[in-house]
Amino acid sequence: MGRAFEYRKARKLKRWGNMSRTFTRIGKEITIAAKAGGPDPDTNPRLRALMQNAKAANMPKDTVERAIKKATEKDAGDYKEIVYEGYGPFGIAILVEAATDNNTRTVANVRSYFTKHGGNLGTQGSLSFLFEHKCVFKIKPVDGLDLDDLELELIDYGVDDVEHDTIGEEETPVISLYGAFEEYSNIQKHLEEAGYEILTSEFVRIPNDLKEVTDEQRATLEKLLDKFEEDEDVQNVFHNMKDPED
Repeated sequence: MGRAFEYRKARKLKRWGNMSRTFTRIGKEITIAAKAGGPDPDTNPRLRALMQNAKAANMPKDTVERAIKKATEKDAGDYKEIVYEGYGPFGIAILVEAATDNNTRTVANVRSYFTKHGGNLGTQGSLSFLFEHKCVFKIKPVDGLDLDDLELELIDYGVDDVEHDTIGEEETPVISLYGAFEEYSNIQKHLEEAGYEILTSEFVRIPNDLKEVTDEQRATLEKLLDKFEEDEDVQNVFHNMKDPED
């Protein structure tokens, strides 16, 4: 539990605080899922989960429907999911997840952000070993449910970490469940069959170790992270910079 908690504290992403950017991000994920597994959420578990994410983010229903419809349009862009890996200044490892219909444009932008801020873009797979690829489900707490009992129940389905958490600006209490990336479908299937209410689910990359930086170094790094976050093709940014409050 410790490292997941440290990760959660250290993850300073601004995208979820910006409604329009959040809708763009989820909309792309919905289009990709609908194109891969069909537009019917009843037969497409990944799409079903993303629609729940959209609901949690207060994404309008018609915006969700447009994203699904886009997957079936002949002239719709063919999004590819790509991970770019590189070092920012001061040796901070950064993974950038993108969904793009023009990799030439996106890789040029990502490389320029690294270069202009004192970092460098690496080759694919060069830094992924520094992070664990995980899935995270946030479920509604159940009265009288003990976390240890829940962990024992879910361990056979791929969950390896359970903790109390909060969600949204109101900091609504939830339970966060962490599992290996490959166990996403198994966990989702059991949670749905067992009647747990899934509020959100996502894939994250948790750093194996967090690196300390000075306040001045942090300010420089955050300028680089902001450039990634502002790019329309970027879905998520992960890094191993330690939070000053830890």
